[in-house]
Amino acid sequence: MTTNEFQVTGMTCGHCEMSIREEVAEIPGVADIQVSAQTGTLVVTGPDSLDDAKILAAVAEAGYSAVRTV
Repeated sequence: MTTNEFQVTGMTCGHCEMSIREEVAEIPGVADIQVSAQTGTLVVTGPDSLDDAKILAAVAEAGYSAVRTV
């Protein structure tokens, strides 16, 4: 399993989390998504390596910005 962690700016509530989760879930190969408005983190897990550009684009599509942290 591969895990990518991101710091997301602009999230303030559960609706924000849901919006990001829905967009990231559309990326092929994503097995698990943990997103927290409280900590501003997004952790994406998949069986193979994940494309950061696709994850960042999905976050942007949801209306937020993110940077890879781990």
